[in-house]
Amino acid sequence: MKLNEGAKGSRLKVLHMDLPVQTERRLEVLGMLEGTVISVVNRKKKGAMIIKIRGTRFAVGEQITKNIEVEPV
Repeated sequence: MKLNEGAKGSRLKVLHMDLPVQTERRLEVLGMLEGTVISVVNRKKKGAMIIKIRGTRFAVGEQITKNIEVEPV
């Protein structure tokens, strides 16, 4: 499933990111690596999400979340 399909409060494991290299590297620097468990804190209108990675909250737009493959934990 894709990250943008995740429900509020769910915990998901990142399987694969299909993003431009620069965006993917930036997310990796922030701690979102393949195998990382993330939590969906909130879902906003128009597909944006607030996610928690290793104790830090990030807002991520729909263009990014629809290209990240995850599985429930």
